[in-house]
Amino acid sequence: MAAEREMTFWEHIDELRGILWRALVVVLVGMVVAFLAKDFVFGTLILAPLRDDFILYRGLAWLLTRLGLEAPAAFSMELINIDLAAQFFIHLKISFWAGFIVTIPYLLYLLWGFVAPALYDSEKHAVRGAFLFGGGMFLVGLLMAYLLIFPLTLRFLGTYQVSASVANQISLQSYIAMFIRLCLMMGLVFEMPTLAAVLSRIGLLTRDWMKKYRKHAVIVLLVLAAIITPTGDAFTLFLVGIPMYLLYELSIYFCKK
Repeated sequence: MAAEREMTFWEHIDELRGILWRALVVVLVGMVVAFLAKDFVFGTLILAPLRDDFILYRGLAWLLTRLGLEAPAAFSMELINIDLAAQFFIHLKISFWAGFIVTIPYLLYLLWGFVAPALYDSEKHAVRGAFLFGGGMFLVGLLMAYLLIFPLTLRFLGTYQVSASVANQISLQSYIAMFIRLCLMMGLVFEMPTLAAVLSRIGLLTRDWMKKYRKHAVIVLLVLAAIITPTGDAFTLFLVGIPMYLLYELSIYFCKK
């Protein structure tokens, strides 16, 4: 059942302010930890796709070898920096996003604590499930971008040349910008099934409607994929577009009939 005493507007504001302060403190703590763990965050995680021993590259080489095909050529890339302050500010930016992502479970817990008292018991189970599923799907989107979409995009675009006389010199700023954009956008895209489930349960979306406009949705998804991709090339568009379509089909499954 709902809370026995309805809180006033200002009580809600005070509670929300306390939650925001706690969330800010937690994210800042995570940011400081990530800032101090620079070698791990950058050397082991962020810059790992630059090296040929990245897990995806090794996996592809193993698979192609088992299939009797030629393994891809060794891959490595060096970044350059042409801005005096860029490395420091990129360190700060990555530390913030790392602190935010690592603390997502606690942030969802705080948000749930704010929302739950206003819900009936019959509503809490569904909303709690949406929180957990949505948070999990966001992290799955991040992992797919990090383990698959970003490294394949990097390897394709980083080695593509219009002429052998034109060498690629990739800047640190360009690398980080693409990394953050793809990871965050894919995290948000993976919220599609959660959003569809919520909209269907409040009567704004149905399974039949999504099936009826599936062909139109494909066009819209391709446009969104083109917006998400930082380069607009067909290869990256394909890598982003296919998961988006599969998520649309999954969204149909989660919709109420």
